[in-house]
Amino acid sequence: MSHIKAPIVDTERRRSTAESSDAQWDHDPRVYRRTSQCDRLCVDIGSHVAETPSPDVSHQYTPKCLSAHKGGTTPCHYGEEVWQDGSSLRTTIRAENEVEANKLANNYRFGFRKWKSHVTERPIEDRSDIVRELYSELNFVRPQGSLITCGNMAYLILFGWWISLAYLLVCVLMFLTIIGVPYGKLCWKLSCYFLWPFGKSILKPRSLVRRCCVKFPHCEAIPEESDSKEVKESTPLLMPLSVPIEVPPQRTRYWCRVSTYVWLLLGYPLLGLIHGLACFLSWILVFTIPLAKMNARTLAIILLMPPEDVHIHRLKKPQGCESQVLLCCYHAFNWYYYKYTLDGINVFAVNLLPLVITTLVVGYVDTENQFVSSEAKFAAAVSSIIPLSYYIGMGIASISAQSNFAVGAVVNATFGSITEMTFYITALLRGHKAGTKCYEEIVKAALTGTLLGCILFIPGISMIIGGFKHREQRFNSRSAGVSSALLFISVGGVFAPTLFSKAYGSLVCAGCSSSPANTSGPFTCMDCHYDMSGSYEPLYLRHIEPLVYTISVLLPSAYLIGLIFTLKTHSHIYDIQVSDGHDHQQGQCPPEGASGGHGTVVHWSRLRALSVLIMATLLMAACADLTTEHIKPILDHSAISQYFIGVTVLAMVPEIPEIFNGIQFALQNNISLSLEVGNCIAVQVCMIQIPLLILFNTFYDVGFVLLFSDLHLWASIFSVIVVNYIFMDGKSDYFQGTALVVVYLILLALYFFAPSPRAC
Repeated sequence: MSHIKAPIVDTERRRSTAESSDAQWDHDPRVYRRTSQCDRLCVDIGSHVAETPSPDVSHQYTPKCLSAHKGGTTPCHYGEEVWQDGSSLRTTIRAENEVEANKLANNYRFGFRKWKSHVTERPIEDRSDIVRELYSELNFVRPQGSLITCGNMAYLILFGWWISLAYLLVCVLMFLTIIGVPYGKLCWKLSCYFLWPFGKSILKPRSLVRRCCVKFPHCEAIPEESDSKEVKESTPLLMPLSVPIEVPPQRTRYWCRVSTYVWLLLGYPLLGLIHGLACFLSWILVFTIPLAKMNARTLAIILLMPPEDVHIHRLKKPQGCESQVLLCCYHAFNWYYYKYTLDGINVFAVNLLPLVITTLVVGYVDTENQFVSSEAKFAAAVSSIIPLSYYIGMGIASISAQSNFAVGAVVNATFGSITEMTFYITALLRGHKAGTKCYEEIVKAALTGTLLGCILFIPGISMIIGGFKHREQRFNSRSAGVSSALLFISVGGVFAPTLFSKAYGSLVCAGCSSSPANTSGPFTCMDCHYDMSGSYEPLYLRHIEPLVYTISVLLPSAYLIGLIFTLKTHSHIYDIQVSDGHDHQQGQCPPEGASGGHGTVVHWSRLRALSVLIMATLLMAACADLTTEHIKPILDHSAISQYFIGVTVLAMVPEIPEIFNGIQFALQNNISLSLEVGNCIAVQVCMIQIPLLILFNTFYDVGFVLLFSDLHLWASIFSVIVVNYIFMDGKSDYFQGTALVVVYLILLALYFFAPSPRAC
């Protein structure tokens, strides 16, 4: 990455210097400037404005950006990215730092972890304006655009009217107390504000006479004061704001007024409940987090201020710099909040934690199903697996990324498949305790459903969505060939005992009868099948069981050989590089010569990650226990085949993170990663999870027999053949993805109309 010619370096150095000299006057919202003077506005007298330094060019790098098929743009996204080099048939993985590079390497060693996320903190000033706006407080003024949007109208219907009504009622209460009349006037103003807060601002006059010592054109609005001399950088201020406010004369101190305590006793608690409820509801919805920030900021700051210091104005014809912006909201809805994180934890995982706690409390307290039905408990327990899988994945990724290969191997081998294994083992234990083989059939259906979903659905849906955006995508056929070979070996090994039992097993028929007129004639049998239960002891104990143990040793060995092939002897297939750059605006590559002057900050330390990992594993075991406990009524009274329930709900819900990962990679034109996501999980099901179940059954006999039904056998073999045929040319488009998804839906239709297993 140091093969940059000298003339290019000089040109880029002159360009970066020229850009830095103009940065303080450039306010185009489409262009990101790291040190815009709009973020440092009104300063105390005697302060000075530091000049914008030119970018450091001591570290040079050349990002390999793939040209888009349309428009000639060169998207460059740092993080989990793969660039295919057609000449050398290798995959280059880019990472922002050594820790992220180690995490990406572990993805290829042990399979992709649940949910794609960073384990290190990404500096906010180095991210795009869209992401920076997500983390900014609502105290900045910017170009407002149209305020009549669907999200704002939804706010009026869902939140605005009852918040405004609450303020109106408190206003009447304050006027009745006589002494609280100033707060009654404040409530009236806020009632009108919260009915439609968009395009309005709540301001505080600057009681201390402070003027801007430097007048910046187009940047005169100031945010709320902070303790430091420099206001922290946030969303760039792109519009001026000025409202002439007369500073009132000396008045009684706020905490020395009787009206203050009347307000805190009568008005503030009621409005606190209203804003707390609105904040909770808008936070749970995720995309309405701006409303949660608005309510929290009102409760924590505005309602605790003297009423005469709160001024509400519309943002029109601003000019000057004489007030502070306390609250300014433009839109109630923002799609990009799905990227929002708290201490490295995605907001969806944070919001789903109450579901996990509620599910466990209700599940273990209401044992007689007096308040909540078994079906509702089952749905809640299955849904709780999603956030817990996120925490388990984050814990594994954080520990392995900060550790050496040996520690990473131990952690991934111990917890890598803990989500699925927890459910399988609890189901087998419950079936063994109840003395029924139905749970074993459900586990086999879930294993097959995971295999089919990862082979067909994840690559298929990724190809469809990625094909609509990029028309045709290419992937590394060499690495795909390695995964395909492992997939053939794993499926062949897992279903070998089933084929063996069909060749040498006993054919069992039921419901046989002969014609009364011809007793010596042939019998007519209604149900003939091979005995797959292992009850024929001579064949099973002498032949099939030793074969199962042999396969359970050979499959992990083949997996280990595959790791050695890709990591040691043929590691050139995956070329992992660490870049010196950070995320820049989406759709643009950072300029050559830029450098990252930030140290790597890990979200979770190894001790914290291990604690979260252990706690999430225990909660996962409890949720799996509730799932298997409350699935029995569904199996007994459902009109749908138990096969279908196993291959869909129980198999694909834990794999929802992989589906989102594959789609996101495909949208970034990294179809190789989308295919690797499905292949890695499918290979792990056959080469890791099934041998672990056999090992568990060896030490604690729960009656698990590695013999699958005909439907599982032929569906899996057919899927592997189809997907390998699709992957032959190293290209993908939406038609190939549609073919895979259609095959998957056909197989689901077979399971939907199939009779229930005999054991159920």
